[in-house]
Amino acid sequence: MRRFSLWLRGKPLVADAMLAVALLLVDLVTIGHKRYLAVYLVFAVIVPIPVIFRRRYPRTSAAALLALALLTTLVSRLVGEDLQVSALVAVGIALYTLVAYVGRREGLIYLGGLIVDAVLVDLLLHESVPITVAFLTLFYALCWTLAEFLGARHAYDTEVAARLAVADYDRERGAHEAVSAERTRIARELHDIVAHAVSVIVVQADGAKFALRSDPDAAEQALGTIAATGRDALRELRRTVALLRTEHAPEQLPQHGTAGLAKVVQMMRSAGLAVELELTGELDDVAPEVSLGVHRIVQESLTNTFRHAGPAPKAWVRVHRRDADVLVEVTDLGHGAGPLAGAANDAAGPDLAVRNGISGSGLGLVGMRERVAVLGGALEAGRRPEGGWRVRATIPLVSDAAE
Repeated sequence: MRRFSLWLRGKPLVADAMLAVALLLVDLVTIGHKRYLAVYLVFAVIVPIPVIFRRRYPRTSAAALLALALLTTLVSRLVGEDLQVSALVAVGIALYTLVAYVGRREGLIYLGGLIVDAVLVDLLLHESVPITVAFLTLFYALCWTLAEFLGARHAYDTEVAARLAVADYDRERGAHEAVSAERTRIARELHDIVAHAVSVIVVQADGAKFALRSDPDAAEQALGTIAATGRDALRELRRTVALLRTEHAPEQLPQHGTAGLAKVVQMMRSAGLAVELELTGELDDVAPEVSLGVHRIVQESLTNTFRHAGPAPKAWVRVHRRDADVLVEVTDLGHGAGPLAGAANDAAGPDLAVRNGISGSGLGLVGMRERVAVLGGALEAGRRPEGGWRVRATIPLVSDAAE
């Protein structure tokens, strides 16, 4: 029965046709010993027909039923026999339909027409006035009440459907934004890993090529740095891909505390960049995303220094945990092109670095700004008045998103 009801709900014409057949059956059951059987059967067939289209054309159907009710009253007066059997029920259905599907204003107008029909019934058929008035009042009040209830239910269902549509849209938009944010995060992580390693490898390879004949020991050291950097980058890429393929609890994610910063600094020192590291405050118990942000900022800043600071580069890294945030400051001397690239430039010209791709894509600084912005912090980068380059970032310990 529930499946049949749901099926009928989607096919109003079929449901109303079944209602019209029910009205016809009521007339056939009450046919009794009518003298004008043919006239009675004609009205029994004609009156239910507008009911079939009551929801598709509610105004036209209601007007047709009211006209048939008036005609039935007049014909009943002419033949001297009451033919009003299904007509009374049909006009009640029309009143219900107008109030529920069209509006109260149309329902009130139609109720006025029904009152006119009731007056004609009293005048022409001489029915008992108190009984007729009481019955019609009760019947029409019931039809109106049911229509109001159904109208309220329809309005509620419509509002629920609208809210569900909005919720579905918000959920889809949120999922799309989450995917976009995750793509940006993955791109930033891969850039930080690959760009750092490739920059060191390219600079060391150029230096090894330049020093291969004149200083074999320096070339061997550069090749060792290239191999170590490549292994570290490959390890980072494997770890990142593993994290993307599997679900990890927050405590299982890689931590980048003081040990990670010391490792980055040591690797840059091995590559030929003099770095002084200053760490103050408890940096190992900050949130993982803040720790990772500090790690990437230091790594990218030192990579840029190594690429662009000129011969005999030197950098100072200061990471200080304060009450509400972490201050990261990386400064360098900044004399020009990269250290080994600068030596190569003496022999091969000033455009060697650009040709070899050492000049960079400019995405490193953009990535640092995006990372700090996501964490709710601020980043400043630019040349110092006394010379060199400085990157200064403040990262809140508790981001606005977390709050």
